[in-house]
Amino acid sequence: MADLTPRQRAVLRSLAQSIKPILQVGRDGVTDALARTVLDALNNRELLKVKVLETAPGSPQELGDALVASVPDAQLVQVIGRTIVVFRRNPAKPEITLPSV
Repeated sequence: MADLTPRQRAVLRSLAQSIKPILQVGRDGVTDALARTVLDALNNRELLKVKVLETAPGSPQELGDALVASVPDAQLVQVIGRTIVVFRRNPAKPEITLPSV
């Protein structure tokens, strides 16, 4: 998947404002189990917020990068405070329409 343009990121950030974090990164960091859970969640919804707990190893930016690296086709939309926003287009039935380049 191609990188998101600034305009596409802006659209995703505005959509992410209304959703709540449904997953947490804890003291174990980004594990295979967390990556599988994020992949399952992204199969059900294309936009996802993940909360980084204080006990997590590393910074939220580092954990966000590690998370999207472990989930195929996932893209890091933003890291704001201790919250990571991740996007992955559903190949079967996309719900979010992004503006073209």
